[in-house]
Amino acid sequence: MISSKERKAIINLIHQQVVPAIGCTEPMAVALCVAKARELLGSLPESITLHLSANILKNAMGVGIPGTGMIGLPIAIALGAIIGKSEYGLEVLKGCSRKAVNEGKKYIAEDRIDIKLETEDKDKLYINVVCKGGGHETEATIRGGHTNFVFQRRDNEILLNRRGCEAGCVEKNDVELTLKKVFDFATQTDVDELRFILDARKLNENAAEEGLRENYGHQLGKTLCSPLGKGIMGDSIFSHILARTSCACDARMAGAMIPVMSNSGSGNQGICTTMPVVVFAEENHNTEEELIRALILSNLTAIYIKQNLGPLSALCGCVVAATGSSCGITYLMGGGYNEVSYAVQNMIANVTGMICDGAKPSCALKMTTGVGTGVMSAMLAITHKSVTSVEGIIDDDVDRSIRNLASIGTGGMDTTDKFILDIMTHKHHKK
Repeated sequence: MISSKERKAIINLIHQQVVPAIGCTEPMAVALCVAKARELLGSLPESITLHLSANILKNAMGVGIPGTGMIGLPIAIALGAIIGKSEYGLEVLKGCSRKAVNEGKKYIAEDRIDIKLETEDKDKLYINVVCKGGGHETEATIRGGHTNFVFQRRDNEILLNRRGCEAGCVEKNDVELTLKKVFDFATQTDVDELRFILDARKLNENAAEEGLRENYGHQLGKTLCSPLGKGIMGDSIFSHILARTSCACDARMAGAMIPVMSNSGSGNQGICTTMPVVVFAEENHNTEEELIRALILSNLTAIYIKQNLGPLSALCGCVVAATGSSCGITYLMGGGYNEVSYAVQNMIANVTGMICDGAKPSCALKMTTGVGTGVMSAMLAITHKSVTSVEGIIDDDVDRSIRNLASIGTGGMDTTDKFILDIMTHKHHKK
């Protein structure tokens, strides 16, 4: 049994990692850091210098910034300085208006922003901002987690210094998870303590509806809902899961001014842990309690895998999040712990190695690949079919399989990450 102290710690962990976000979390984290440095300065900066880790740069290059009709970091940085409020966290730009966007464009044109690649700090999630203005200089640093400030200074006065904190101790929660503990927590905790997760359904369903209303990104969701999509894919539970999940991603990646519920610092992962489970529960006529437990199982499984993997890596987060939703769907089909563990094994055997080449509209394609695999993995799992340890990277122990996935996504794909960034940056230089 999970002790009451541990149960509270797990609930706190979910509250930490499942939060609303408007826009892609990497440029929003940069805007948040800029907003904080500007607040410390007390006036609009004359200049802003940023040092960003490669993974932050990669995830911010091609993504739409909500409410702006623009792509990439400069407008996120300018708006962070002009209207950003650090108290809003990852919703830092929710006060965005057309007037602010025009001011932001002017700020960019005045060449006040200098973005550099951070080469000293080895953390994959690193944002350092220095603002100068009115004879003063302020600095703010986020490291290891999208909202985790480790350093703040105004002139020579140090206001916060947690730089010695390793990435691993960021937002640390003294919970050691295993898949069994995740399953037991999701299925045994008093359902009223878990009801808050329905907020994720509400936000992400709204995003899916928005994706169907307008022409966002590559319109994958709309295409799946069209006569062409239905003619090829059918009008099935499977096609509904893929369509509504990709609709939400289409809207978000193209910069819709709409909040989604994120997971582990990623809005796409939040959509991916939520929407497939919500759609399946509706079509399968599951009870509200079953949906709540399935959403907790899905979200907490993704958090658990991310604990091993880290917030940013060369491995596409949809692999992790779709593994969570596969567990949630397996549970909604009537699966117990064994079937859920089979779903995880089947997922790791299939989509491990999908690269992350930044946040952008085509994330909807990757997410739909992950979710499609998640549904297939659940179907196999519920019929007691699982990839075994004689095959590839799968271990008899499902927690070890998760660590195998994480070691490939971190150490194993480090070189891949360098190649991806090199291709992306040089391609952009040619334009």
